[in-house]
This record gives sequence, C-alpha cells and structure tokens, in this order.
Amino acid sequence: MSPAPAIVYYGDDFTGATDTLGTAARAGLRTLLYLKTPDASRLAQAGPLDVLGIAGAARAMAPDVMEAELAPVAALFRSLGARVLHYKTCSTFDSAPHIGSIGAAVRALRGAVERPWTAIVGGQPNLGRHCLFGNLFAAAGAGGEVFRIDRHPTMSRHPVTPMEEADLRLHLAKQGLRGVRSILFTVASQGPEVLGKALERTLQAPFAGEEAGTGAVLFDVADAAQLAAIGHVLWAQARLATLLAVGPSSVADALASALGAPGDAQAAQRRVAPARGPVLVLAGSLSPVTARQVAAARSFDTVWLDASSLAHRDTATLKRHAQEIAQALASGRNVLACTRPADQEITEGKLNAQALARAGGDLLAKVLARVPLQRIGIAGGDTSSHAVQALDAWGLSYVADMGAGASLCRVHSDIAVLDGMEIMLKGGQMGSEDVFERLLLG
Repeated sequence: MSPAPAIVYYGDDFTGATDTLGTAARAGLRTLLYLKTPDASRLAQAGPLDVLGIAGAARAMAPDVMEAELAPVAALFRSLGARVLHYKTCSTFDSAPHIGSIGAAVRALRGAVERPWTAIVGGQPNLGRHCLFGNLFAAAGAGGEVFRIDRHPTMSRHPVTPMEEADLRLHLAKQGLRGVRSILFTVASQGPEVLGKALERTLQAPFAGEEAGTGAVLFDVADAAQLAAIGHVLWAQARLATLLAVGPSSVADALASALGAPGDAQAAQRRVAPARGPVLVLAGSLSPVTARQVAAARSFDTVWLDASSLAHRDTATLKRHAQEIAQALASGRNVLACTRPADQEITEGKLNAQALARAGGDLLAKVLARVPLQRIGIAGGDTSSHAVQALDAWGLSYVADMGAGASLCRVHSDIAVLDGMEIMLKGGQMGSEDVFERLLLG
C-alpha cells in the first residue's frame, strides 16, 4: 500500500486546482490532480503522492449542493491518513453566503480533521494578492495596479460573487465563520518560532461562534518570504493532529518547505514547446484582462460567440459554432472562441454567467468530438470547470509553467484521443498579455 499523501486538496474551481497542481509540482512534490474523487483503482494507478488534488466547481454551488460535493472529499481524506486537508479558494476569496460559500465548505469539511479550528492563509503574493491587517488587496492583472479588493475594478463587480468587503474576517462572518481571529504579517516576518508562540496565544481563548468548531485563524501574508514561517507552523500543528487549511495555492507553497520539498529545478525551468498542430482557446471570461489577451492573440482566427443565445441554451447556435470552429481547426487554423467582442462593453450583468459557462463546456465537447487536438486553452474559472467536466477524462498532471496563475497540464483519460492532450486553464484575471500566443508558439 502506498504511503499517505501529506496534503489532500480540493480546488473550488478547475483553474485554481491546476494552479495548486503547478505550485506543488514546481516545489518537487509528487502531485496529481483528479477530476473527481478517486476510487481505489485510480489511487493505485497514480502510485505514491505527496499531494493529491481533486478539482471541483464548489465556488459555483449553493451551500446544500456544496455539502454533497464535499462529503466524498472528507471521507477520502480520513481514509488516506493525510495530515492537511486544504480547501483551495480563489486567491481573491470571491464567494457569497448563497453561492461558493467558504463558510459552507468549512462546515462540510471540518468533521474530517482533528483540529477544532481552521487555518486561513490570506494572500498569494506571486499573483499580487496581499493580506494586511485582515484586509485583502489584489493587483488588476499581472503586474497591474494593486487595489483593496472591494475597490478592485473587476472583482468588486464580479457577475456572480462581487467582493464588497475587503476585511476577510467580516467577509467570512457573513458566510457563518464568525469570530475569525487574525495574526498580523509583522509576526510572520519574525520567523516560525515567534509565529508559533503567537498562534498558541491566539488559540488559548475560546472562539466566538454559534456552534462548536467554527473557530478560524487568518494569517496575513504581505510577501512570499512569510509563507515559509506560516508553513512550518501549520505543519507542526498538522503532524500532531490533522488540520483544515483554507486559502489559495499559497497554502501548498507555504507547506512545501516544511515538508522538505527539494524544489524541482527541472519542473521550475521547464519551457513550453511549440504546439504540434492547431490550437483552440475558449475564452469564456468577460474580464478586461482576458479581453487584452484576446486582442494580443494575433496568430488565431477569432470566432465571436453569441453569448446571449448560448446562455439561453439555444441548440442551433451551439451546433453552428461547433461546426464553424471544428472546420477551421481541421483546416489547420488556430481558433480563439470568445464571448466578448473587443468593441463591446462588458455585458455580464445581462447574462446568466453559470449558464454561459455550462454552454462553453458543451461547445468544447462537441468540437473535440469532431476534431482531436493536441493542445487547448480555456480562460475563465467557471468556464474551465464546466469545460473540463464535459471531457471524458479522470486526471491532470503538470507539464510546464505558463506564468503566474496558469499551468500547462497533461490530460489523463481512458479515451485514446484525449489521453495526453495538453490543456491550459486560467482564471480571467490570470496570465500575461501574450499568454495565448505563448500557448501556441512556446
């Protein structure tokens, strides 16, 4: 029997799940991302793992659906004997009481661990996410201006879960995590010994909350140097009693050094080779960052999708787009299928974003049924989740880094034409301006 992984994580969308996959793999940890909770045969097929990931779509679910979604994850964690259960959130923590509730996730998972409190890591510096005095700040695109999250030009107006509160303690309180305590970034800067003592003091008093087990500690993260101290403190806790950790890929980044990860220089420096054959990119994100990436994709034929008709599940429109895209790819042309023409204003307020994301998954499945491809890219968190779920695949492994927040992955499937296909998933705010060109040209 293979030894237990140190970490089991669930990604609340597929783009974030692949970011954590890449983070762990580049640290030298043996990592595999499953597209649903694996059974015994799938686990045996993977062999020994340090980090076992499960990609999901909880950020687009109501609390009762999340509970059913996460129950098998909790059961798997208990059965494997892992030490840290990581609920991987978006780095911007966008969520709401009625959909993608982080509080609902904690309630669903906390019974699987021994520690009565939950660790929350509040920033991911490599993506321009910083948590200071409990408040979250985020850059607008790679290297862009940093805004308090409730003033961020995109996340404050997210079509499904707008971030209207920057203080993560208050934001999470609305989702049932009341009385979240925070440890300042200035403490983590003093190293793991000082941070560990600060955590002990923080845990001494009972947590406020409506029920037992609602306690949580938020760790500020101002810069990447603080993650090592946080990771060593969390791993010390987890070695004695299993722990639930919430936050972005910085949780895995923090724990890597505590696990003695050697750092995989080959993985970190691995370059993306030019694509073999035509490439399809499905840009379902309506963000300004993705719009700039679409404008920079000069090697692609752009197909402007009828977003309104797709969101209304119009089968004739779906069939027409699938045929048009498949014909272009079969003739050797690269295709960028985009829901937002460059000369139009963002229209997400007029669209059912979840319905549009599901239609994107249907479109991808129909295209691949017509023309097999070696490499594809998907932009948009919800679009990525639904699109990958529409494929007959069971796992993803890391291939190469596509820049902050985006990894190129290899598809594992029992279907021969899908097995080995390379796929890049990226959130709407992630990636450099030329990310689609680099996906094609390397």
